[in-house]
Amino acid sequence: MTGLWVLVATLVAAAAVGALLKARNGRVRDAKPARELPAPVTAALDPASAVTLVQISTTFCAPCRHAKAVLGPLAERTDGLHHVELDVTNQPEVAQSLAVLRTPTTIALTPDGRELLRVGGVPKGPELLAALRPYLTSRTP
Repeated sequence: MTGLWVLVATLVAAAAVGALLKARNGRVRDAKPARELPAPVTAALDPASAVTLVQISTTFCAPCRHAKAVLGPLAERTDGLHHVELDVTNQPEVAQSLAVLRTPTTIALTPDGRELLRVGGVPKGPELLAALRPYLTSRTP
């Protein structure tokens, strides 16, 4: 009988953890404290755009492809928004210096490198655009 209770407790705990992770995926969060950006990130910033979305990815990350499918078109149709994907598979020190613990992570940066916000997981386009609206002029509603 004890084994049954252990099984039930494990399933309940797993369901709770799964629900928590699902709720956190794609949520727009406040910026991390200011830090010096690594050289690959600084090189990726677009000085002509109000905001650069730096997508931190790895080679075999399936959700990273979904994030790119959301962020690429969003940047194409929004004035002042630029998207760049940065693969950190062979440069883990970049992810470490940015305090990125999962991929994809999208970081919104100003041309001078100030972090505005970040999204862990696949971003939700409308929520991200709403959070960036104070910094942008959009061509589409």
